[in-house]
Amino acid sequence: MGDTPLVELERLSADHGLRIHAKMERFNPGGSIKDRSALSMLLEGLRTGEAVPGRTTVIESSSGNLAIGLAQICCYHGLRFICVVDPRTTEQNLAILRAYGAEVELVTVPDPATGEFLPQRLRRVAQLAASVPHAYVPGQYSNPLNPRAHLETMREIHQALPGPVDYVFCATGTTGTLGGCAAYVRRHGLSTTVVAVDAVGSRLFDSPVSCSRLIPGHGAAVVPALFDPTAADRVVHVSDLDAVAGCRRLVRREAILAGGSSGALVAALERLAPEIPAGSTCVLILPDGGDRYLDTIYSDHWVRRHFGEVPLPAQGAHDADDAYGALPAATASG
Repeated sequence: MGDTPLVELERLSADHGLRIHAKMERFNPGGSIKDRSALSMLLEGLRTGEAVPGRTTVIESSSGNLAIGLAQICCYHGLRFICVVDPRTTEQNLAILRAYGAEVELVTVPDPATGEFLPQRLRRVAQLAASVPHAYVPGQYSNPLNPRAHLETMREIHQALPGPVDYVFCATGTTGTLGGCAAYVRRHGLSTTVVAVDAVGSRLFDSPVSCSRLIPGHGAAVVPALFDPTAADRVVHVSDLDAVAGCRRLVRREAILAGGSSGALVAALERLAPEIPAGSTCVLILPDGGDRYLDTIYSDHWVRRHFGEVPLPAQGAHDADDAYGALPAATASG
């Protein structure tokens, strides 16, 4: 777990006059950055005796990546796992969960007050925890072991590069990655600017509009207990469509197939690039790969169904300007 590759994005670097690197979290065993948080939270439960192999049932709400990380670790340690999901969880992720032996609880009715599924998922987790004997709830939205896992993420970045890291871009959801990276930066007195990349419509950093979101793991419908608004030096809000555009640019410029929140990071970087001093070193922490998004973000049919006849890049295009060149920019603050 961890020690994931740090790859220089030479073409994007040349586009913006910066040194841009990608931290490739898809190379964790479960395929995403959430493996780090899952391992941190479960190992502590095993260490303290709150989670006992063959006896304990782990119960958690997740839209995909954390669920898969937990399912893998629970399978290895002989822990029963119940995952609470909603209709936006992809069939591929559900199949992966079941392959690991996880039990899936589907919440089908959104919260009447917000129209979001997350509040209902969290209520269902609480109900199950109260009724299932020997339940253990990792609680990714409130467990300090979530951000603590990402002290290591930022340490790997800091030690892998010969000079200072001027900017680090973190996607926000539970805010675990953001909180852990910011804590490392401050603890070690680094000059790094920490950029939080939030979704338009998210409840976290005063989104300019209120709207539903399509991309899992990017933004949050509920402000988590872990949320610290001072962790971010800058905040960029990225729409779902801009995140899709960022994914398409990344795969065509760098041949990196990444997930939706990774596309949001690319969009955020492009928004801030004119303000960043030339030659600065920037790191994008790419949370996962794009193989779990082939039926959504990388499907022209899905994009047109949700966003209409937006300009799509030609098949095999290599020029970044061919990919959504006329889309509106992300918004930044801070």
